[in-house]
Amino acid sequence: MDYKEHIKIILNTLDENYEKEVPCFLNHTTPFQLLVATILSAQCTDDRVNLVTPDLFEKYPDVESMAKANLEELEYQIKSTGFYKNKAKNILTSSKMIIEKFKGEVPADIESLTSLAGVGRKTANVIRGNIYGIPSIVVDTHVKRISIRWGLTSSTDPVIIEHDLMKILPEQHWIRYNTQVITHGREICTARSPKCGKCMFITNCPFGLLKLIDNMPDMVKACIDKGHMY
Repeated sequence: MDYKEHIKIILNTLDENYEKEVPCFLNHTTPFQLLVATILSAQCTDDRVNLVTPDLFEKYPDVESMAKANLEELEYQIKSTGFYKNKAKNILTSSKMIIEKFKGEVPADIESLTSLAGVGRKTANVIRGNIYGIPSIVVDTHVKRISIRWGLTSSTDPVIIEHDLMKILPEQHWIRYNTQVITHGREICTARSPKCGKCMFITNCPFGLLKLIDNMPDMVKACIDKGHMY
């Protein structure tokens, strides 16, 4: 099987098993709220962020109110998301930058977004894809792990992975690749105990095939090694 066919099977299998339009996993009603939620999601689960943001957004519903927030009070509200001191500082700084540099609107271009405090390419691409519909690859922990397991990249650097995927995946698949792979990573291809035996990608996954072989009885492995089974 050639590499293009390998990619085609992966994309078709994703579409067959997961919705093509998966809603954003972070709850929000405005572009600014999604920006804040994504900053909070660093080193934190989406579920935890979604527990924190209802009260947070009730108190600070927009960029203007957030820019006036008291730092200590903001730290207290987001403490359970981890790294709360840096996150609070970045949210306040970014809020003021959006007002001063971008007339109160969350920008759409990658350069402007990554100029905001605490906003890297991952956060910027979440905004671009979910708010502005701009085809973007979001390399979170699931996309990173699974793309490597499928042999779509050999790098562990999120920026390099992003560019590797952009080169080989059709642009129309970029946004849904993110959400479909995240769903697959949460349900089946988990970090510590992937359910390879139940995975619909098993015949097209180098990692999964090797893992299954490693778990086979020694006798069966010996037969495979000698070419008696194939």
